[in-house]
Amino acid sequence: MLALVDCNNFYASCERVFRPDLEGQPVGILSNNDGCVIARSNEIKPLVAMGMPLYQIPPDIRRRVTLLSSNYALYGDMSRRVTQTLREFSPEIEVYSIDESFVHLEGFPRDGIEGHCQRLRQTVKRNTGIPVSVGVSTSRTLTKIANHRAKKIDAYGGVCIMEPDSSATRQALSQLPLTEIWGVSGRIAARLMDLGINTALDLRDADPKRIRRHFSVLQEQLVYELRGVSCIETDDLGEPKKRIMTSRSFGTATNHYPDIAEAIRTHASRGAEKLRKQGSVARALMILLRTNRHRPDLRQHNPDLVVQLPHPTDDTRLIVQTAQRALRAAYERGPRYMKAGVMMIDLADKATLQADLFDAPQSQEEARKSEALMSVVDKLNTQMGQDTIRLGGQRKDAVWQLRRDYLTQRYTTEWGELPRVKVR
Repeated sequence: MLALVDCNNFYASCERVFRPDLEGQPVGILSNNDGCVIARSNEIKPLVAMGMPLYQIPPDIRRRVTLLSSNYALYGDMSRRVTQTLREFSPEIEVYSIDESFVHLEGFPRDGIEGHCQRLRQTVKRNTGIPVSVGVSTSRTLTKIANHRAKKIDAYGGVCIMEPDSSATRQALSQLPLTEIWGVSGRIAARLMDLGINTALDLRDADPKRIRRHFSVLQEQLVYELRGVSCIETDDLGEPKKRIMTSRSFGTATNHYPDIAEAIRTHASRGAEKLRKQGSVARALMILLRTNRHRPDLRQHNPDLVVQLPHPTDDTRLIVQTAQRALRAAYERGPRYMKAGVMMIDLADKATLQADLFDAPQSQEEARKSEALMSVVDKLNTQMGQDTIRLGGQRKDAVWQLRRDYLTQRYTTEWGELPRVKVR
């Protein structure tokens, strides 16, 4: 069995941990430079639309809600705390995004899973103050559906278990639109409906070979996933992702900074390429380093550090520069690392991204030049081979002064100011 643990209204919940007066109040989180609303509590959703520019929110609504600048140092540290707590309940945790993780439950008796997940929810809430919902099933697609039901239907008490072949699961799938299935876009849903497949249950009962003839192996796998057969990994889906992770284990554990920096630089470049390929930009990124958890005799250090980008971007240069800056803050000399990775988070559709009202003309010109340059780099790397054009040594740190007039205190101090460390 597999569980998807999703933090409820994560950014707003992080703020509420240190601002109890905001509990039950409408809270919205603003994008870089306080441009538009990118995250909302349940209470603010009927009042303010996702992506609404700050200047368009009517004054009478502004007086009724609390709007806060995004504080990624806080959100990243709270995400790390939640993940640490989850590790108390399973030896295998698969981080999917800043607020979602898959928890493997192999070996747990099925009749004890609900109690185990309820204890997980209570412990996360007690240790971090963050409320979570848990969806459990035998495939990632069904856990996503179960998690949505756990979050929306109070009767589940925050934990929904979907047994693949139960009548309750079939009933739920019969009411689920195709576009609410993980990995099914509006375009694919329209093509499925042309074949007479209108709900998740219809897709579950469809002939997998027929689906593959009309689509691809991914849609064929979705049929099996809806039947409870796990065959899709988190990076296999072709949909625009909520996050993009690139990581790899080292052939030999090392604490040699230049080697680790090269790995981070490579992963950041790959992530930027994937952003451009799916037409997205990232507002922040997270770097991760891992030591060998199977060697308790060695010093352990497993940082997950989230850093805000100066503006939503898909520019390899800026993404690599920010990732290297984060690495200098997270790296320690003593531990021997065996894995490194970079995750692009808080993604937005580049084509529909709300432009910053305060962007100067020269900033817009720089954006056009960046897009042209990245297009050339991608074309050369496609035609001439990967890494034909790549970034080399470390760049000098840039100091970005973002406008964040509504920023809460930096309750997170461990990495909040990204201290520089000397590296020999």
